Parts: sequence; structure tokens; C-alpha cells
Amino acid sequence: MKKSHIIAIVIIAVAIGAILSTVADSSTYASFAMALENPGKEYHVVGKLEKDSALIYNPKENVNLFTFYIKDTEGAVKKVSYHGTKPQDFERSEQIVLIGKMNDTDFQASSILMKCPSKYNDGKPELQEYKAQS
Repeated sequence: MKKSHIIAIVIIAVAIGAILSTVADSSTYASFAMALENPGKEYHVVGKLEKDSALIYNPKENVNLFTFYIKDTEGAVKKVSYHGTKPQDFERSEQIVLIGKMNDTDFQASSILMKCPSKYNDGKPELQEYKAQS
């Protein structure tokens, strides 16, 4: 075999390995039920804020703990713990995407994406992302 063929095969193998590793590590959109079935895997859960339930954020006790309830697309309501400060205008968000893992009692969000209503943004939809403190 020629050197150029060997180099081409190595490059193709590395590319296939990179593609497979990103596919295997990528998280997917899911419901709370699916996240509960696989507690160690990270998921994106789409839902809406349960406005009837309490938003618990007490910066005097713990500035990096925000707890709230979300209703996912299947109608399941779960408690969410986010280890970061409460996002600005959180109550006004139309839709929330939580990135994190499910444990026995609640969903541990590592990141929050919020779609803010267009009436607050001059008619343009706005997406805000908040990441948990490490």
C-alpha cells in the first residue's frame, strides 16, 4: 500500500471515531419519565413553569440553589434543583429547556435555557442560557 492510502485510511478512521463519540455523548430531548428510567444520563427536558407551585430561592441561605417545578411536554410535574442563581425574568419565560440528570426525587439541572415572551423583547423571540455553578 502507498503512504497516501495509509494516511487516508487513518484520517477516515479518526473522523469516524470522532463522529461516533459525539453521537454517543450527545444528550437528547426527553420527558421526565425517560430521564427517570436512565438516571445517570443527561437529557434536555422541555417544559413550562408551574406557576401555581413555589419558586424557592433564598440567597441568604444558599445563593447557588434555586428550586422550582416544571411540567414537561407529557404533563408530568417534577421538582427541579438548579445549582446557580435564579435567572432574571424567570417567571416570564414561555418555555424552559432544562439540561441535566434525574435522581430519585428531582431533576438536577446543570443548565437552563429560557424562551422569553416576544412582548418583552420588541417582538423578537429571545433565548437566554444560564449555567449552574461548578
